[in-house]
Amino acid sequence: MDFEHFYVNWYSRAKYFAREYVSLEEEAENITQDVFLDMYQKQVLFDGQINQVAYLFTAIKNKCIDYLRRKLLEEAAAQKMQEEFDLSLRMKFDSLESFDTNWVSEQKLEEIIRNAIDTLPERCKEIFIKSRLEGKKQKEIAVELCISVKTVENQMVIAYKKLKEELKDYLPLLFFFFSEFF
Repeated sequence: MDFEHFYVNWYSRAKYFAREYVSLEEEAENITQDVFLDMYQKQVLFDGQINQVAYLFTAIKNKCIDYLRRKLLEEAAAQKMQEEFDLSLRMKFDSLESFDTNWVSEQKLEEIIRNAIDTLPERCKEIFIKSRLEGKKQKEIAVELCISVKTVENQMVIAYKKLKEELKDYLPLLFFFFSEFF
């Protein structure tokens, strides 16, 4: 059987098969077209040695599995992002709820920040101070400390996370007084 005849006889059934698993008409069509294109490019499939129908449905099955696996990963990533957003929202809500309108003096706030910075691991603290208080670029810090820029970036992420947690009760004030700091 030649490719054209095979295509006419099996395309709609193959697409229906794919549609049962991927649910979206457009995706089923894309998968089916990809498989038929692959089969067309492998003309050897039509020399009578291979069961084309078995090959067709196996290829569609595998493409559907790949598609569903990718969708599951995307869904998991989206769910993780949503959880992080929800956590951030919860922290902001809790912070505002516990926000004391009896303003802390700027000096007291600076002391609180200094104490929070002092809780950082030594190397992390050193990198944070060079970046945020001395205004140095990550590349400058990396050269000065003989470390990679990636290490500087990672240490800054750690510093921000720890400081955010340490200063969570003061976030509204920090944003108000030191917006360039965070």
